[in-house]
Amino acid sequence: MSSEAAFSIHVHDTLAAIGREAWDACAAPTGDPFVSYDFLHACEASGSAAPRQGWGPRHLALTADDGAVFGVMPLYLKGHSQGEYVFDHSWADAYERAGGRYYPKLLGAVPFTPATGPRFLAHPDADPGVVRAALIEGAQTLAEQSGVSSVHVNFPTEPDWRAMSEAGWLPRIDTQFIWRNGGYATFDDFLAALSSNRRKTIRRERRDAQAGLDIRVLTGAEITEAHWDAFFAFYMDTGSRKWGRPYLTRAFFSMIGQAMADRIALVMAFRDGTPIAGALNFIGRDALYGRQWGALEEVPFLHFELCYYQAIEFAISRGLSRVEAGAQGEHKVARGYLPSPVYSAHWIENRGLRHAVADYLDRERPAVLQGIEEMTAEMSPYRQG
Repeated sequence: MSSEAAFSIHVHDTLAAIGREAWDACAAPTGDPFVSYDFLHACEASGSAAPRQGWGPRHLALTADDGAVFGVMPLYLKGHSQGEYVFDHSWADAYERAGGRYYPKLLGAVPFTPATGPRFLAHPDADPGVVRAALIEGAQTLAEQSGVSSVHVNFPTEPDWRAMSEAGWLPRIDTQFIWRNGGYATFDDFLAALSSNRRKTIRRERRDAQAGLDIRVLTGAEITEAHWDAFFAFYMDTGSRKWGRPYLTRAFFSMIGQAMADRIALVMAFRDGTPIAGALNFIGRDALYGRQWGALEEVPFLHFELCYYQAIEFAISRGLSRVEAGAQGEHKVARGYLPSPVYSAHWIENRGLRHAVADYLDRERPAVLQGIEEMTAEMSPYRQG
C-alpha cells in the first residue's frame, strides 16, 4: 500500500465483524498480546468490555477497494473513565460544571490494561506511517461526526504518541515502573547488580514469602479451570477491597485460558496443596506484563514475591528484555523496577476545554520528567559506578 492507494475507513461495533484473520494479520506482527484478537475478543465476548458496562466498541478498519484490511485500531465509545489508568476525571468535572457534556468520549486503548503498546496496527504489506496517519484522522473524524467531546489514546508507543502530537493532539506523560534485563543469566546475577543492603533485603523478603508455600509458574496446558476458579476468587477479593467493582468477569479468564494459554504465565502459591494467592502475567515478544494479583491469606512479602521477583526470574529464564508491572507503586523501585515515562494523547473538540487542558499538560510534562529523574537518582537500588 502506498500513500496514493485508494482506501476507506469503516467503523465496527464488534471485533468479530472485522474477523480474527484480518485483525491478527495487522496485530500479530507486533508481538503484543493485548492487541491480539484473542485478548480483545475475550474482553468483549465475556461481557467485561461491553456497551452495558460503558464500553461500546467502535473499532476502525482501514480497507482497500477490494475489501482487504491493511490497518486496524481498537476504539471504544466510553460512558465513563473507569478502567483506563490515565486520569481525566478532573477534566470531565470542569467541563460539565461549565455546562458541557464530556461523556460519551472515544478511547483508543486496550480495556483495563495500562501497558504500552501499538494502537495503530498496520498490515505488513502496508506503509505503517500511512496507516497510522489515516487511523488518527479517522478517529478524529468519527469524533466530529458523532458529536462526542474528545478522543483519547492511552499507552501508545512513543512513535505513535509523537505522530499524534504532530497531528495536533495534546501529549501527556505519566510514570510507570519497569524492570529491565541487564543481560542476567540468573536471579542472583540481578541481585549482584544491586547495593548490598538491597540484596540482603530482597533475599529476606523472598525467604519469608516462600516459607511453607509451594510457588509455581504455570503456562500453557498446565493451567486448568480449577486454577482459574482460584485465581478469580483472588481477583474478586482484591478488586472488591481496592475499587469496589472488579471489571473482568469469570468468563474472561476461561476465554483467555483457552485461546492464549501459551502467552500466559500464572504464578500460584499453594499451602498444603490449596491455592492461596496468584499473579497473572502475559508474555509478549520481548516483555512480560504483570496484570492482576490477589490473595486469600495474608503472608508477609508474598505480593512482592509473586508479582515482582517471580516475574523477574521468569523474564530472565525466557531472555525477555523487561517486565512491565502495571500502574503506580513507588515501592517497586526498591525491587529493581525503575521509573519510566509512559504516554497518552488527547483530541478535544471544545476550544475552551482544549486550551485549559493544553495549559495543564504543558506544566505537567516537565514536572513528571523531573520526578522520574529525581526518583531514579535518589531511590535506585542499583550499585553506582
